[in-house]
Amino acid sequence: MRRHKLPATSLKPSFKARHMTMIALGGSIGTGLFLASGGAIASAGPGGALLAYAAVGLMVYFLMTSLGELATFLPDAGAFSTYATRYVSPAFGFAVGWNFWYNWAVTIAAELAAATVIIKFWFPDSPSFIWSLLFLGIMYGLNVLSAKGYGESEYWFAMIKVVTVIIFLITGVMMIFGILGGESVGFTNFNLDGGGSMHGGLFALIGVFMAAGFSFQGTELIGVAAGESENPRQNVPRAIRQVFWRILIFYIFAIFVIGLLIPYSDPSLLQSDVNSISVSPFTLVFEKAGLAFAASVMNAIILSSVLSAGNSGMYASTRVLYAMAKQGMAPRWLSRLNSRGVPVAALTVTASIGMLAFLASFFGDGQVYIWLLNASGMCGFINWLAIAISHYRFRKAYTTQGRDLNELPFRARWFPFGPLFAFLLCIVAIIGQGDFSGEISWSTLIATYVSIPLFFAIWFGYKLFRTSKLVPLEDCDFSTPAK
Repeated sequence: MRRHKLPATSLKPSFKARHMTMIALGGSIGTGLFLASGGAIASAGPGGALLAYAAVGLMVYFLMTSLGELATFLPDAGAFSTYATRYVSPAFGFAVGWNFWYNWAVTIAAELAAATVIIKFWFPDSPSFIWSLLFLGIMYGLNVLSAKGYGESEYWFAMIKVVTVIIFLITGVMMIFGILGGESVGFTNFNLDGGGSMHGGLFALIGVFMAAGFSFQGTELIGVAAGESENPRQNVPRAIRQVFWRILIFYIFAIFVIGLLIPYSDPSLLQSDVNSISVSPFTLVFEKAGLAFAASVMNAIILSSVLSAGNSGMYASTRVLYAMAKQGMAPRWLSRLNSRGVPVAALTVTASIGMLAFLASFFGDGQVYIWLLNASGMCGFINWLAIAISHYRFRKAYTTQGRDLNELPFRARWFPFGPLFAFLLCIVAIIGQGDFSGEISWSTLIATYVSIPLFFAIWFGYKLFRTSKLVPLEDCDFSTPAK
């Protein structure tokens, strides 16, 4: 008689140290670096782009150390929702959880829409919905197998991106010093005396915050993955500590190299978006080095980055939806697990949101991508604000209850400056997402900011119907120990 495997009762620890490192590493390398960095340099100059990315990078570093302190003390798949519920209020946690789920569920659709545009580099006349369906099926399959299936796929996706950036940096440095043919360019393209290093004014600089902020979104997924890590006390801090060097090497150094090799006034940089893979700043540099096949290779790498982002979005949003169902903040049936410890019901509901990408075949690939990108981008900043607020309240409650800070498995430095700085810069980035410097596009502006009133409606709606109040610092729950 054939035996049926019983459903698992909890998520299974599946991620090893190498998975956690690559999840944190791969989460911040994607189209933001490969594509949006070119537009950032064109808008604010190489100096302005460096300043904006460095500021956002510093903010993300503080956010990740805050998240590291929370995730090592209480590893939980619900991450942001759980921390916001325990250390702020149940209503805030409810709104944060649904915001995070919406953020990454919509990102799946956005990345699928981007993938259809990218694939048409090779197959220009093919229908969008076929590619959307294929890529959605691949992501669903990788996630439905097991958490390890996601971890392994993300490990190799991230490896491709890391190798690409390293090759790009080596090639770029050789070109800068004239080792790879041609003359040494030095700081010519920075045009320091002529003011070319920074231009466009304050609005241009703040506007780059949007590209920089979206570029770094994904680093926070380490907090969700901590809930399924084999050893979160060791693996999470190790991954968090690498954030600073990752930001420095992969973003700041890459933008510095691009700014030295390509003038900010180059018309090609202005076209660096998802519809123009061939003018990615990475492609331009490789072609300048004499690599004729650069466009095709970068197209394939950018495609893998897009699929990686969608794959991560499906994993993270599924786990948060599952955790919310366990806490009674979502329908209970979404907390069901199969025998491999995968929340299939939550996964299927989340994947269905990815079907939004099919609209690309009816309204135009690029336009749908912009709509979805704007809608999900703001949610990411709200998630970051929630991390800063939750960590600030966590630390205050921890000391208020007379606990010893030396007992924390991982302790964020620079408290309270870190979360306060991250909070303030997040507010600036949120304001900077609206382009108020020229003629205002009301449809774009609404798509950009609609997430904010929606977040407050969910927050105060829950507060009204469940009479949720701010949790006093002396009553914050520290009862559940770290795994």
